[in-house]
Amino acid sequence: MDNNTLKEITLDGVKYVRADLTMQPALLGKRAILVIDRGWIVAGDIEDVGGRIKVSRALHIISWTSIGFNGMVANPKSKNVCIQPLPNGFDVPDDAELFRVPVADDWGL
Repeated sequence: MDNNTLKEITLDGVKYVRADLTMQPALLGKRAILVIDRGWIVAGDIEDVGGRIKVSRALHIISWTSIGFNGMVANPKSKNVCIQPLPNGFDVPDDAELFRVPVADDWGL
């Protein structure tokens, strides 16, 4: 059997799928979680303009406990996540961005 062609296997009635086949498609839209220099974590609708990142419908992700970063991304409404709105939005230089995680257009709202 060629392991490169094996896509799934069933053991005791449970189907297991190769990890490289379970990648989620990229989310379309412009909302993302941004991790910014100096420890700021924010979310909002992102627009890259002239060397700056403009964020509207912005949220400050203050903290999350017991669920990890992935848990916070998956469930921003959890009681373990503390998020506050930034009603005026903001912008930062694009070189302040460490990374971004695309999320659904209604994430955290």
